[in-house]
Amino acid sequence: MGKGRLEAFSDGVIAIIITIMVLDLKTPHGVSLEAMREVWPTLLLYAFSFIYVGIYWSNHHHMLHASRTVTGGVLWANLNLLFWLSLIPFTTRWMGESGVATWPVAVYGVSLLTPGIAYYVLSRLLIAANPDSLLARAVGADIKGLVSIVGYVAGIALTFWQPWAGIACYVLVALIWLVPDRRIEGRV
Repeated sequence: MGKGRLEAFSDGVIAIIITIMVLDLKTPHGVSLEAMREVWPTLLLYAFSFIYVGIYWSNHHHMLHASRTVTGGVLWANLNLLFWLSLIPFTTRWMGESGVATWPVAVYGVSLLTPGIAYYVLSRLLIAANPDSLLARAVGADIKGLVSIVGYVAGIALTFWQPWAGIACYVLVALIWLVPDRRIEGRV
């Protein structure tokens, strides 16, 4: 089975996820810059979540570009990834409206962990479907993906000590993936 429809569907869903996030932003009550003080945390978290979804989109694109075919299992794994990504707007808003309280930050971490796991599973299924592909050669054992999952778990745990420490872990994981996966990009 070709991968074109999977790419197009995924691009559409990710575009909708980003649109939902921006629609959740509320304007300040007032016309001064001082009025922005009430919305800046949510705006900042929106930007962070936008970057996160963009990271997934970019790396998803590279991963599919390095593959030739998809299977039924790959289609379901991709839907799994998109489902977990679709929860990010909800958890972003909750965390922003809470003033970065412990439970919303921990749940936000879970909403980053679950697509991380889903992405890892999707990559393994794509490699199984394309064993001699550029993807298989580039990703290998995927230490980067496993380190990311550990980073999310550490961030969730640290949130119960200090929410900003959890957020710091989430930022570190984002930085690992911010540049499109060079293991793939360098081979394409």
